[in-house]
Amino acid sequence: MAARDDLSTAARQVLVTRLGESLAGYAVGSEWLDVDNALRIAREACEKMTVALAAQTPDAELGPLIRHLRESGQLTAGFLLRALLSGNTALFEGALAELTGVPVRRVSALIYGSSLSGARALFHKAGLPPSAYPAFREAIEAMREGGFDGEPKGAARLKWRMIDRVLALWDNKEFGERAPLITLQHCFATEAAREEARRFCDELVSRDSRSRRQRVAA
Repeated sequence: MAARDDLSTAARQVLVTRLGESLAGYAVGSEWLDVDNALRIAREACEKMTVALAAQTPDAELGPLIRHLRESGQLTAGFLLRALLSGNTALFEGALAELTGVPVRRVSALIYGSSLSGARALFHKAGLPPSAYPAFREAIEAMREGGFDGEPKGAARLKWRMIDRVLALWDNKEFGERAPLITLQHCFATEAAREEARRFCDELVSRDSRSRRQRVAA
């Protein structure tokens, strides 16, 4: 069904969600995972796929997708942080616009403005937890400084340098109410490291294949 051309991106996202729920239920029923872990893994996989879908979504369909995510309760602080740390600024800005009722052009102007006070006001207007703001602030500052330079292209993959900078915020600090967010960021770091290792291996295989073809041709 996901391969059908007549399905909207929002409909595809619903399929992803339903598939994740079904797989989580199967894992629990087969006693491979407990309920909490199964739901967490399914949610993380769904969020990853949703960011990937959004990165491939035409501008005309991005608004309806974001509206669907809000209506289904998926525009969480964790999801928005994933979008930002993946370099998907269109999704991040659109989500803030949807949550605040502020036009997306104004949201973009506030995020990229000379001061971050406007971005902070947006964050609070969106109803996101105050404890999460420092992570967003650091990610936004890194983005403004060219934090995506040198990272894999595309807006669907977590950017390791961005995550590393955000994690540095918590060095030698008490976690307190930020503990769930910091745990999430460590999960992001692990995922980004796996993706980077996979990309490196793919490049090695591709380079080896090219070398073999060149030797055969010679």
